[in-house]
Amino acid sequence: MSRLLNEGELVRVADIHPPGHRRTPFYIRGKVGVIERVCGAFANPEELGHGFDGLPRKQLYRVRFRQHDLWPDYRGGAQDTVDVDVYEHWLAPVAGGTQESAA
Repeated sequence: MSRLLNEGELVRVADIHPPGHRRTPFYIRGKVGVIERVCGAFANPEELGHGFDGLPRKQLYRVRFRQHDLWPDYRGGAQDTVDVDVYEHWLAPVAGGTQESAA
């Protein structure tokens, strides 16, 4: 990803399964969420975990997902959400997508 994402923007999490320890939970891979906030740039923990320096730094985003979108048999309220911190290399913007268009 080459540009900073904005709060309220829809993103899709990459549906990939690279080997090794990853910080992106399986249950959000391939799912669409909305940027809740931009957390800043940090050393990549996936690289740090393997003894590398984690550079270049990666943007970290807090992404909000509707629980019904993650778990089809979810029995809670339709507006229940879960927030997950996700690094930029896992995210792709959804063309024309904003929080308002997802509602």
